[in-house]
Amino acid sequence: MPMPPLPTDDACHVVITGGAGFLGLRLARTLLALGQLSVAGAAPKAIGRITLVDRVAPPADVAADARIAVLTGDLTALLEDKQAPAPVVGAQTAVVFHLAAAVSGECEANFDLGMRSNFAATLALLEVCRGLRTRPLLVFASSLAVFGDAPGLPLPAAIEDHTLPTPQSSYGIQKFIGEQLVADYSRKGFVQGRNVRLMTVSVRPGQPNGAASSFLSGMIREPLAGSRAACPVAPDTPVALSSPGRTVQGLIRAAESTDLQWGPRTGLNLPALTTTPGAMAAALERVAGPAASSLIDWTLDAAIGDIVKTWPARIHSVRAGSLGLWAEESFDDIIRDYIRETPYAVARPIRPQ
Repeated sequence: MPMPPLPTDDACHVVITGGAGFLGLRLARTLLALGQLSVAGAAPKAIGRITLVDRVAPPADVAADARIAVLTGDLTALLEDKQAPAPVVGAQTAVVFHLAAAVSGECEANFDLGMRSNFAATLALLEVCRGLRTRPLLVFASSLAVFGDAPGLPLPAAIEDHTLPTPQSSYGIQKFIGEQLVADYSRKGFVQGRNVRLMTVSVRPGQPNGAASSFLSGMIREPLAGSRAACPVAPDTPVALSSPGRTVQGLIRAAESTDLQWGPRTGLNLPALTTTPGAMAAALERVAGPAASSLIDWTLDAAIGDIVKTWPARIHSVRAGSLGLWAEESFDDIIRDYIRETPYAVARPIRPQ
């Protein structure tokens, strides 16, 4: 596939690592629809090119856009490969959204995979940005998993902007390391770093992934498609969620904020809706009827439960609020948004609102 020309000085070049994944594609589609981006508060520029970097190619409808360039392969290998068809980032790159990562369950099962995908790749990307000497803006997708209920150091009732990260999984530790690297490369003036801590995203379309939190989408997505789904934790387990739309909104706001608006180099906690699997099932029943909610099997899985119970469920995001970012008020609305956006994945009649 030929690479589209790099944008001129009056246009913006954006790179999305993990660009063929669910969030990467949602972000790309949103940026393409917006057509422009205000980087760190500067005057908006037209988006001239978005480079999607991933192990797999994006869908044909996205790849067909003349502004899309595709680099397929392992991120670290592409960063180090002098024979690659184009550099992952270059002197004309204005913004890098670094979403590529191995997810929580994968990292617990395969330590080497997590260290390679989440630590080594992030360091390699920062080193390439450092070598450019152009100080691109880099938005790093961190995670709620940097917080954990540690033995002898329980989590507070709600996570505040100043709460000390205490990750209790390999994934959480790798994400916190990434935050610290981005913060130091920012302090040294190599990049303009923005660490954004994402909440569990629900409802994700498509197939389940290896994340321990995958069931929080599957228990809604599968019943709407007419299939059974398992919930591996107790119905009253508190969880913090965000919709796909609000998550992408947070990523873009991070790129557009000025240094003064953004504030400290520490991670920004995106807002979250606090709920439980039981309340989610009740919302599904209100939206799609008891035939949908009856397809949820409440089958406990101790391994997943041990991970999920260490995660915080209540987030008090004053910083995010100052940037105009807020959590959803209703999980019913999140389900209805999913149905509206993915009608092809819904097999049962939906109750009128």
